[in-house]
Amino acid sequence: MLDLKNLTIEKAGEMMRRGELTSVDLVSAYLENIKKKNKEINAYLEVFEDVMEQAKKADEIIKSGSGTKLTGIPIAIKDNILIEGRRVSAGSKILENYIASYDAFVIQKLKEEGAIFMGRTNMDEFAMGSSTQTSAFGVTRNPHDLSRVPGGSSGGSAAAVAGDMALVALGTETCGSVREPAAFCGLVGLKPTYGAVSRNGIIAMGSSLDQVAPFGKTVRDAEIVFEAISGKDKLDSTSVDLVRENFSPNGKVIGVPWHLFEEGVDKEVMENFKESVEKFKKAGFEIVDVKLPYCKYSLAAYYIIMPAEVSTNLSRFDGVRYGLRKEGENVFDSYKKSRSAGFGEEARRRIILGTYVLSHGYYDAYYNKAWKVRHAIENELKNVFQKVDFILSPTAPIPAFKIGEKMDDPVAMYLCDIFSAPANIGGVPAIALPSGVNSDNLPLSIQFMARPFYEKDLFEIGKKFEEIR
Repeated sequence: MLDLKNLTIEKAGEMMRRGELTSVDLVSAYLENIKKKNKEINAYLEVFEDVMEQAKKADEIIKSGSGTKLTGIPIAIKDNILIEGRRVSAGSKILENYIASYDAFVIQKLKEEGAIFMGRTNMDEFAMGSSTQTSAFGVTRNPHDLSRVPGGSSGGSAAAVAGDMALVALGTETCGSVREPAAFCGLVGLKPTYGAVSRNGIIAMGSSLDQVAPFGKTVRDAEIVFEAISGKDKLDSTSVDLVRENFSPNGKVIGVPWHLFEEGVDKEVMENFKESVEKFKKAGFEIVDVKLPYCKYSLAAYYIIMPAEVSTNLSRFDGVRYGLRKEGENVFDSYKKSRSAGFGEEARRRIILGTYVLSHGYYDAYYNKAWKVRHAIENELKNVFQKVDFILSPTAPIPAFKIGEKMDDPVAMYLCDIFSAPANIGGVPAIALPSGVNSDNLPLSIQFMARPFYEKDLFEIGKKFEEIR
């Protein structure tokens, strides 16, 4: 019997190269789990019909000796990443029947590696949410406790890996949308430096913030996927190829911004965090207190910049060129009916908010001011990273909450991303690491931030934490 719970990319790859396992066997095991669990969890919106054909081709490549680390490895793909010829809806009714006309850059890279695409996973509509409850296609449940959320917006991808329905997965991050689900589901989640991974072929939410990001059960699994999908893309001017050049092998100084945790953090989350800090002390790391006075405004700045970019990006979904169309008495009425029927409540809320902050008379008062704060945060992090190698914090202030618990209070939902926002606003990489469980056996998590493009440092300290935790 194949032990999917403790399987890693390298273990599976080695078994396939030795002939002890085939990709067909591996895919079959995951398909069996999907059949048993997905109806209840709702991690997948669609399981691709050609999964077994993909696996057979991968087995031929492995037999020929030309396979890579990811050849034959089952991976789940978030429903806002384009795969040519396949449906992609971004969790929204307005794109329910849209078929992708080309591959995203990250999909091209994974196809070259011979990875197996299991299916597309559920998400908050257009990645707007922290719980995967705003999807037009139903709520996704946390495999650790079906009464709780898996986090969002990449909750389907996280639930697929945590529920042993895929070995690894791709999500996207605009503000904590991979790290928070990783925290709630007991996974490793990497938020790369902005520009480390191409955004080409990703349905846009906030263009100055979006980034494709991997989920894995181990740091090494997340690292392998990241290495495969990162790099310069000539079709994305914001992408660069600096990651592999940057690494500080002797990085031992960890900065902890204790002043940010003074209120609003769950008691057990804080206890677990302090225990994790002590483990690093015992392992020989230097722990220093750092002050990040501007970082406390990260979430406020984010909720001005992101809706502004959302209102611009989502204006293309008008029911004329593509997307859901509802006929009205005239063009204006058609627009109104199409968008009212196509966008959910949270998407409408953010579109209206974004349009407001960009409107005449409010642009300077809100949008320009938020960008000034953003630059101040970028400079603040740059200065702190001259003194420390890492910044450590809890990943989320609370463990996974009950489904429906925060739906009537959007601000309470937004505050789940309070520790995620600095990395996104500051453009630095961050990694969420499982750090234990609370008294209800719910996963807890810590996160590290590092200098821009120093993902290698994050992987190294993540592996160290796996050893000492």
